[in-house]
Amino acid sequence: MEIVIKLSQFLLSLSLLIVLHEMGHFIPAKLFKTRVEKFYLFFDVKFSLLKKKIGETEYGIGWLPLGGYVKISGMIDESMDKEQMALPPQPWEFRSKPAWQRLIIMLGGVTVNFVLAIIIYIGMAYVYGNTYIANSEVKDGIWVTSPVGEKIGFKTGDKILAIDGKKVEKFDDVQYNVNFAKTATINRDGVTQELKLPVDLLATVMKEEKSYLKLRIPFTVSSIAENSPNINTLEKGDVILSINGQKMRYADEIVAFNEANPGKTFDAVIFRKEKEEHVKLTVGKDGKLGVVQGGLKAENLEKLGYYKISRETFSFAESFPAGIQRSKDELGRYFTQLKAIVNPDTGAYKGVGGFYAIFNVFPSVWSWEYFWTITAFLSIMLGVMNLLPIPALDGGHVMFLLFEMITRRKPSEKFLERAQVVGFFILIALVLFANGNDIYKAIVK
Repeated sequence: MEIVIKLSQFLLSLSLLIVLHEMGHFIPAKLFKTRVEKFYLFFDVKFSLLKKKIGETEYGIGWLPLGGYVKISGMIDESMDKEQMALPPQPWEFRSKPAWQRLIIMLGGVTVNFVLAIIIYIGMAYVYGNTYIANSEVKDGIWVTSPVGEKIGFKTGDKILAIDGKKVEKFDDVQYNVNFAKTATINRDGVTQELKLPVDLLATVMKEEKSYLKLRIPFTVSSIAENSPNINTLEKGDVILSINGQKMRYADEIVAFNEANPGKTFDAVIFRKEKEEHVKLTVGKDGKLGVVQGGLKAENLEKLGYYKISRETFSFAESFPAGIQRSKDELGRYFTQLKAIVNPDTGAYKGVGGFYAIFNVFPSVWSWEYFWTITAFLSIMLGVMNLLPIPALDGGHVMFLLFEMITRRKPSEKFLERAQVVGFFILIALVLFANGNDIYKAIVK
């Protein structure tokens, strides 16, 4: 069932983005009286799943979910319709229109992508607001949950003061900013020091452990193994407060205590159903309690006095600047990622993923908040990627159109055809690389 939910979200998001992107080309083409022969969701290689001709345009759904397209008459595109291009230009064709109209048609798709992201973020600001834990609330420092964090130089309990000299306001932004940073300023045992971060940190993170700096949280029982020595003692939702008379506020303290005391039984205090209870806990020979530890909801962390939750709500009018600002922030984040990917020293290119990576971003439970968050960011990605000056992409067409408008010289159709072929092979190489990375990571994993 989980895979069905993930797949449903993936296909819905992908379909929405493709249809709206292509609509961005379709509408200005129609406004400028340019004939649109096809409008397709997904590619109809050899055959289509569904099609219907309305007026001069055939609308359909292809079987290959790698994108979508509109086929505009008199335009050198992926269809490579040389027969049509060999005929004299017609008034309704793309090539017969003024350069400024052709430019608007080509920019329509990416414009829709960026506008869509802004609209989604505005709507999310109004409906969901903004809930977060301020980095200043993390008074007892971070939890280093993997060897990756330790290799970098972090230790559990470190307070992160700044990253690349800039103060971090929200704890959720800490690890993301560290991944792309050169230095981190920390306070360890009352002493401020600076950690120099490795240039290939991002590659290491993607290869070994994506999450390595976490919020310190209480030890909460999520589920209990059938062979657990505490199967008749603990219940789902229990929070362990102390063991052997030692108050242990955080899960990392309890994990360390258990590992140091395998096979022993201790008096403990737990929080169950709004009250404290005294129980006896047995640490297994493997140094574990035989339970799966889970996180508490934000409101429960606040109720138990761990962290104050910051909540921002926005009126309809206030949601507009909030949504626009978030769009700017996410766009900046994406450019930061691209910058890291094109720098071979970071090794970030090894983490580039294809459709399977995008599929895995969606949660296994249906959440409209997560769905719209992911869809908005994917819309930004699609807009930026399509603006790259690669022939066969919108950005390639825009590049040649700008050249024409500046020099007053139109590139020959033969040149554009060859450029389209080169661009197509570049795109195929990128698609194979990204999806090949997915396959490689799945095999190695």
